[in-house]
Amino acid sequence: MQFIWKYIDDLVGKGLEWTVIMQLLFFASATFVPLALPLAVLLSSLMTMGNLGERYELAAMKAAGISLGKVMMPLVYSSILICVAAFYFSNNILPVANLKMSSLLYDVREQKPALNIKEGIYYKGIEDFVIKVNKKDDDGKTIHKVMIYDHRDRLGNTNLTIADWGKMEVTLDKKYLVFSLYDGSNYYEDSDDKRNRSVKQSFRRTKFKEEIIRFDLSGFKMKRTNEEFFKDHYQMLNLHQLDIMIDSMNKQLDKKKSEFYISTIQHLHYLPSMKNVAIPDSLSAMKKNLLAHVKKEEQPRVIELALNQARSLQNELEINQESLKSDQTLINKYQIEWHSKLTLSFACLILFFIGAPLGSIIRKGGLGWPLVISVLFFLGFHVLNTIGRKFAKEGVITPLEGIWLSSFVLFPLGIFITYKAIHDSPLLDSEVWSKITNRFFKKKKI
Repeated sequence: MQFIWKYIDDLVGKGLEWTVIMQLLFFASATFVPLALPLAVLLSSLMTMGNLGERYELAAMKAAGISLGKVMMPLVYSSILICVAAFYFSNNILPVANLKMSSLLYDVREQKPALNIKEGIYYKGIEDFVIKVNKKDDDGKTIHKVMIYDHRDRLGNTNLTIADWGKMEVTLDKKYLVFSLYDGSNYYEDSDDKRNRSVKQSFRRTKFKEEIIRFDLSGFKMKRTNEEFFKDHYQMLNLHQLDIMIDSMNKQLDKKKSEFYISTIQHLHYLPSMKNVAIPDSLSAMKKNLLAHVKKEEQPRVIELALNQARSLQNELEINQESLKSDQTLINKYQIEWHSKLTLSFACLILFFIGAPLGSIIRKGGLGWPLVISVLFFLGFHVLNTIGRKFAKEGVITPLEGIWLSSFVLFPLGIFITYKAIHDSPLLDSEVWSKITNRFFKKKKI
C-alpha cells in the first residue's frame, strides 16, 4: 500500500497491462523485506513465548527442570537460519529485485498517458497532431465537428482538417488510430519561402466527402530500457561488487585530490615570494612592506591584480571542495549499502533476543500486548536506523557508525532482557512496579 500511494500518479491513466503492474508490485514487495523481516521476527518470537507463558506451559517446563535457555534453543536455531537466509537474500536477491523494479518503474514513468480524446478539449497526445472533437456518441466511435491540426511541417497552424462527422477506431493490432471523416475540408497555407512570413502566402482549400487519416500509435507502447544502464547503482550490487566499486571510487577521489593540490600550488606560485619578507604584526604594516619595491602609481593596479587572483583562487577552491564533498557523499552511499547487507541479519538476531525473553516475561499472546510492544521497539529501531543513515550520508559520522547505530543501542538491551528473563525477574509485573511507586511516593512524603 505504501508503494501504491507513493507511485499512484505514475501508474494511473497510462493503459498499463495488469502483468506490468503485478511485476512492479512483486519486485517492490521484495525491496520491503529489509523493513518487514526484523519486525516479523520480533513480533513472532514475542507472540510465541507469550502464548507459552499465558497458557502456563513455560511454568510447567520450568517445574520439570527445563530452563528458559533450553526452551528457547529451537527458536534460536530457527533465528540463526533466518539470519543466514536474510544475508543471502540481501546479498543476492535484493540487488536483482532493485534492478528489475528500478528499470521497470523508469519505463512506466516515461510511458505516455493512454489515448483518451475527450469532448471539447484539444488533445495533444499524438506527436505532431492536435485533435479536437466537439461531441462523441455513446458508442465511443462516432464523432462530430472534428478539427485536426497537422504540425509535421513545424510551421504552426498551416495545415488544418475539419469534418462534420466521422468514426474513430483503433486497429486490431493497436498500432494505428484510424479517423474516417465525412463532409469536410482541408485548409493549407503554402509559399515558396515558408519560413519568411513577409513573403505572400498562398492558401488552398479542398473539400471532401470522405477522407481517412491514420495516426501511428507506436509511441504509446511501453519501451523497455536496457537494464545495463542501472546496474552500477549502489542498490543493485552485492558485497563483492560493492567492494570493487568502493575501491575504484576511492582511487578516483585520491587522484582528484592530488590534481586539486597540484592546481592549487600552480596558482600559489604566482604570488610574490615571502621567504625574505619579515611578517609584521599589523595588516597595514604588511601592506607597506610588500609594496615597498613597487612604484606608488603602480600600487593600486598591483593591489587590484592581487585581489582578483585571490578571489579566483577562492572560487576555484570552493568549487573543488564541493566536488570532492559530492564524490565523498556518493562513496558513503556505497559504504552504507555494504554495511546494510550485514546489519539486516544482525538486526533479526538482536530483535529475536528482545522479543522472545520479553514474551516470557509479559506472558501475553495474541495480537494485543505483543503487537503494541513490538511496534514500539521496532519504531525505536527504525528511527535510530534512519538517523544513522542520514548522518552517515551527510558525513557527520562514518558509515560504520551510522548503519550499526541501532544495533549498538539495542544489543545491550537484548542482553539485559534475556538476562532478566532467564533469572525470572518480574520486569513487567504490574504489582512489583506499583509497590516500587508506592514506596517512592511514601519516601517523598516523609
